[in-house]
Amino acid sequence: MQYEVSEFILKDNGRGLIVNVPSAPVMSAQFHFRAGSRFVRDFDKKWETAHIMEHMAFGANNGFSTGSDYDAVFTENGAYHNAWTSDVSMCYVAECASFEWERILGLQKSAICDPKFTEEEFDAEYGNVKGELTGYLSNANRVLWPKISQNLGDNTLGYQERLDIMSNITVRDIRNHYRDTHTSGNLRFVVAGDFTGKLTRLRELLNSFELKEGDRPPLPVDEMHSFAPFAIRRKDVPDITFGWTMNLPRRLSDDEDTAMSVLDHILNGTLHSRIQGEARQKGLVYGIWSETSASEHNSTWDFGASVEADKLDRLFDLIVREIRRIQEGDISDAEIESAKQYALGRHQMGIQTVGQLNNWLANRYFFDGRIEDFAAQPDRINAVTKERIIATAQEFFTVNCWGLGIYGNTEKAVAERLNEKLSKLF
Repeated sequence: MQYEVSEFILKDNGRGLIVNVPSAPVMSAQFHFRAGSRFVRDFDKKWETAHIMEHMAFGANNGFSTGSDYDAVFTENGAYHNAWTSDVSMCYVAECASFEWERILGLQKSAICDPKFTEEEFDAEYGNVKGELTGYLSNANRVLWPKISQNLGDNTLGYQERLDIMSNITVRDIRNHYRDTHTSGNLRFVVAGDFTGKLTRLRELLNSFELKEGDRPPLPVDEMHSFAPFAIRRKDVPDITFGWTMNLPRRLSDDEDTAMSVLDHILNGTLHSRIQGEARQKGLVYGIWSETSASEHNSTWDFGASVEADKLDRLFDLIVREIRRIQEGDISDAEIESAKQYALGRHQMGIQTVGQLNNWLANRYFFDGRIEDFAAQPDRINAVTKERIIATAQEFFTVNCWGLGIYGNTEKAVAERLNEKLSKLF
């Protein structure tokens, strides 16, 4: 896909990327604020404020008396809108046919700059959020991983904890959170589509987003530490879901992050990978994953799967054996080259649509303001070496900040036994 990307700084210090994709039939837009739950006032008592506000994002505003009226107009030509929230972020998303890009951005402007946050819509979305969170309590990973993050040191809450304190929130908290976070300097955006001959009008429209003055807040810093193995017992859940996390107290470089992605593929990326491949061939597990992520202040390497109880020990023996091989430098050039080829192919397929291009650029730009170069990624992949893989992976074990949690019809003694197996790697 051919495109041109440029950064545009708004008159009131917001900024974002304009991505011109000649002949694109679709426009894709994202407007991002650091406005997630970690930026809520008194967040230990009112954590869900940001999430409820997200649900109210396309409600009543200066142009529409209800969210239903707004949605009817927004979607009349097939356009799509949504919003999402995380501990850190709140993001407004839209896609539409290229012929109505100006109308849709105008409607997004109304939702972002002029929300009403009515009592009636608060009551409705409070109930919808409560139902959403209650549903998550039946999902093993939704219950397990927040507990792992908490034990590791993340200042976050589990879904039951979030439900327990929802009653503290009022519509006034929603309005306060909006005023605190939806400021001109906190706005970042990526707008992608065919803007050939229309860039002047696009810049005018973006500059008309009126928000009060304010800066982009820094990302929160948490102190990470190892934790004792734990089990969340659910007698009615027959299989065991586990999560194993390791932490580095620094941000991985892009080269290190890419090297770890190659390693994760070698270990668990396909049905012929070292761990997942052998585990599937032996009938130990349907699927197992591993993933490395780098945030501003920490980096994590995580493993997880759902396993039948009588196969847990054999699976963990396999995990330990294969990671020990990595620590000892037992990686072939053929494995590395195969993983690189896979990564190159997946990268090449990564921006088949305007929306995919938008997401690819936004993921990095919203994080640290960097404008990624799609064409430069193959060089980074090809530059991965065996030495880089081994050194980066080994640092996670040298730092020795980690923990294990399990969920299902199990008990703490099982977690302790599995934890003992993993401890031999550190």
